Parts: sequence; C-alpha cells; structure tokens
Amino acid sequence: MKLPLMISLFALSLAAQTDWENPVKKLIREGKPVIGATITVASPEIAAQAASMGFDFLWIEMEHSPITLETARNMILATRGLKAVPFIRVPVNELWTAKRALDIGALGVVNPFTSTPELAKQAADAAKYPPVGRRGAGPGLATFRWPAPEGYADFADKNVVVIAIIEEVRAVENIEKIAATPGIDVLFIGTNDLSFSLGLRGKTDDPSHKEAVRKVIAAAKKNGKAVGRPAASAAQVQELMKEGFNFFQGPAETVLLRTGAENLLKPLGKWTGDGKDRPIY
Repeated sequence: MKLPLMISLFALSLAAQTDWENPVKKLIREGKPVIGATITVASPEIAAQAASMGFDFLWIEMEHSPITLETARNMILATRGLKAVPFIRVPVNELWTAKRALDIGALGVVNPFTSTPELAKQAADAAKYPPVGRRGAGPGLATFRWPAPEGYADFADKNVVVIAIIEEVRAVENIEKIAATPGIDVLFIGTNDLSFSLGLRGKTDDPSHKEAVRKVIAAAKKNGKAVGRPAASAAQVQELMKEGFNFFQGPAETVLLRTGAENLLKPLGKWTGDGKDRPIY
C-alpha cells in the first residue's frame, strides 16, 4: 500500500473515532430501548461472550458479586471490538468508587442507593472532569480502552452514562430534585430494594409499590431522563415499554444458563431445578 493512501486511511479512521458516540447514550436520548446483560461471574470469557450476543451494554456487578477491580478491568478489555458497552455497578455511591470504575475503562457507572439530591449530584460530578465535575485525572488504563483523538477527557465527559438507582422510600420522596440533577442520564428503579424499603419484603404488586414506580416515571419524563428497571423476558420488556421504561437490566449469565438448561432438559425428564422463584441477578 502506498504511503499517501495509508495516511488518508489513517486520517479517516481518526475522524470516525472522533465522531464516535456511546450508542447507549444515543439510543436513550432518542427514547429507544436498551438492554444489558448482568455479569456476576468473575470471568472475562463470559463477559466477552455476552458482549458479542447483541446486548447494548454489560452491567458488571460489583455490588452483589465478588468481582474485583482487576477482573472487571480484564472484562472491559475483553469487550474491545464487540457491541456491548461496559458499565459497572459500583458497591457504593462515592467519588472514589466511580473514579476507579471509569479509570479502568467503564463507560457507565450505576450508582446504588442514590436517595438524595446530594448523592445524585455526587454521582454526576464523579463522572465529569473539572470544571463541570470532580473526577480525578488519571485515566491511563481508560485511554488504552478508548483511544480518543479529541482527548480522553472530552470524550469521557460526552460519553459516560450516569445511572442513579432509586431503591428507597426517601429516594421516591426526593425524586423531583434527584430527577432534576444535571448529569444524571437514567433513573433506575431497584424494584426489589424499593419493595423492602416499603416494608413489602420483595412484593412488587402492592399498590404502594406501583404508586412509587409511577412517581419515578413521571419525574423522569418531566426532566428528560431515561427510566429503567430489571426485566426478565422479552415479553416483560415490551409491557414495561408501554409504561415508559426504556433502560433494562437483563438477567445474569447464571439465570440465562439456567433458563437454557431448563428448556433443554425439562422435555427430556432430566430437569432437577428446584422450581423456586429466583432473582434475575
């Protein structure tokens, strides 16, 4: 290949990278649905397989699973060139937890128990560099995963997705102010934890739970935020979309394995599953 042609192709490649936009952010801005695979097993292989299947993002679970930062980093590297964008649910809403997730290359942070306007602002600030936010400057690993010609800081400020989980009664009470927080992209309802906070011990069909969900949806719509929740099946996703949801945490890899095994083994009389209801992650 002649040198001038090589230079031209390289220039085109750089231009394409400069114009790149996080597809999850683009879809939710357009009001279109996105669904992620929940990753709870500490395996880059599983993350890579899931990232190639058509999911929009990976929900790397660091609140409810033993995945370490080192393993999460290897998972993120394994997603290079694949469709799903790596997000991390951090164990706690703090500046330092979001910073470590982003600095290893996550392009979205899921912040648990974001129950006050102050915590919502903290989550938003953690994902943006000064002067807009408070993210510390040290993204050497992230720049290897996302080599942005325009500069990583500008790239990250534009493309990181910030998800605030609404899972306590006090979060619902503060929902108008939380939803109005600049920099929050998604209000995600943690339906099980919200049920426990309401004293319902996991039941989600109670009128008080349904009313709390309606309040979150209304606040999200009013403030131009996407609204999300867990979803276990395509049928459930389609029903929830009618209610206004467009951001979905799909089942964990262990649940997908179990479902596939049940579909294979039950008709053969070999299924030994206990039949109990299980959470999707």
